[in-house]
Amino acid sequence: MVNAKQLPLNEAVEWLGDWHPLAEQLGCADGLAALGTMSAELRLAPVQNLASLRQFLHRYQAQVLVPLELPLIRRAHAHASRHEVRELVSLDRQIASAPALQPFAGASRRVGRGQLQKLRPLRDERVVQRYLRAVEGGEAHGWHTLVYGLTLAVYSLPLRQGLLGYAHHTTRGFIHAAARYLHLSARQYNSLAESLGGALPRAVDAVLAQ
Repeated sequence: MVNAKQLPLNEAVEWLGDWHPLAEQLGCADGLAALGTMSAELRLAPVQNLASLRQFLHRYQAQVLVPLELPLIRRAHAHASRHEVRELVSLDRQIASAPALQPFAGASRRVGRGQLQKLRPLRDERVVQRYLRAVEGGEAHGWHTLVYGLTLAVYSLPLRQGLLGYAHHTTRGFIHAAARYLHLSARQYNSLAESLGGALPRAVDAVLAQ
């Protein structure tokens, strides 16, 4: 394994991308369309104000972040730690059939593949090189959640802190992106982030206990 000191945990989270792939692209029409699609998938009205943003984020955490994304990161981390490339590729293929993840599937692959390229110089890490070849060969997609779990494992970073960092950055990323067109004040931003972040440590512990 690469020495963990080479990549601090906070840098790993930011290096992979502070924000969710969907939040990252909200500044463009495609991103807004994807947000509308996800709102529909979660059976919500479009995000148009602070109240609807809060409702969207609560539903997103409850139906996507905690039950889907965090477990995927945990499983990818476990496979990478055990050098189980076949299992990692199999998990990668399974994600393609998850309806709740489809609204931002394209962005997830783009972000994941981009960050996976940053791991290319780690030529002694066989799990990285084999997964990279699988993605480049069309055998896998390179989802951002799996690449994040792989990154945590390769750099021997604490899984709990990595999951918590992802959850906090993702939530704040959505708020930050939406704040641009909802014209949220700094007070509204911070209040919403704090209220949504309060339940994340317990949620992460539940994921780890699975």
